[in-house]
Amino acid sequence: MILIDIRISDITHNYGENRVLSKVALVAEHGELVALLGPSGCGKTTLLRLVAGLMQVQQGSIHFGDKDVTKMDPRRRNAVMVFQSYALFPHLTVGENIAYGLKVRKLPKNKRLDRTREILKTVRLEGHENRKISELSGGQQQRVALARALVVNPDALLFDEPLSNLDEKLRISMRQEIRRIQKEADITGIYVTHDQEEAMSIADKIAIMDSGVIQQIGKPREVYEKPANRFVAEFMGECNFIEVKGQTYMVRPDGLLPSTAGDYNGTVQWIEYLGSMTRIGLRWNVKSFVMDVPSAALVGKTPQVGNELRFRVNMENAIAMEF
Repeated sequence: MILIDIRISDITHNYGENRVLSKVALVAEHGELVALLGPSGCGKTTLLRLVAGLMQVQQGSIHFGDKDVTKMDPRRRNAVMVFQSYALFPHLTVGENIAYGLKVRKLPKNKRLDRTREILKTVRLEGHENRKISELSGGQQQRVALARALVVNPDALLFDEPLSNLDEKLRISMRQEIRRIQKEADITGIYVTHDQEEAMSIADKIAIMDSGVIQQIGKPREVYEKPANRFVAEFMGECNFIEVKGQTYMVRPDGLLPSTAGDYNGTVQWIEYLGSMTRIGLRWNVKSFVMDVPSAALVGKTPQVGNELRFRVNMENAIAMEF
């Protein structure tokens, strides 16, 4: 394994007359896990496949460190993909699945066994090497797929929505595991997902894409709290747009605060109890707003649908937007 960064420069790609990527530029620094986040059809998977070498680059360049891999055979890039389908061999044991890449590389059997045992510890599957794939849970199968990728000492890890087939509870635990393993291995990674929460929890940096264009690149907190435009603001989560003194501001639901002295008097449209938080839909001045209030603050005084609720805007959390 070589310690590298991944540099994507001015990538443009077309499917026939349909442009799916337009002058995309992105850098994943050594050891970073960068999420490509966006709706279906935004170009994120196409970009990942170009980085992996599974598709030919039409325009632009891709570098792994100082090495130009733009036209390099994917087998020589030393970048591995982790797929949402796991792509495990059902007729092979866990250990045989993990060691498959080492066997292809003609590593001696004793070294294959040693490396397989080592990587089983990394993914916390010690003692499972002789099990059949059918005997494993979804989360364990995902760990085997990750172990198979790591065992060959790759220079880059590429994830194509690897958790989309798991239930919500398992997705949460597995995204923590993926981040732990990637950081311990100190390998640069690119992670494709359409799930905002998954991207924010797992990535060091997020590139938000729409219609083949990167709309914003930044740390999770930055893209959530300081979106570059309306698309990013709305895609990253629930938000409100409100005009104050001729300027439009974006405010997240926790930036609207119930206040008897508030400047705005809305009508409650709906209420959702979400455990520690209660979400309230409001209507004011022919516009809809969403407010998040700590449930503990509403004990004994929860508003009802149809009630009026006065509120104010926390301007410290408001972001001025230009349209």
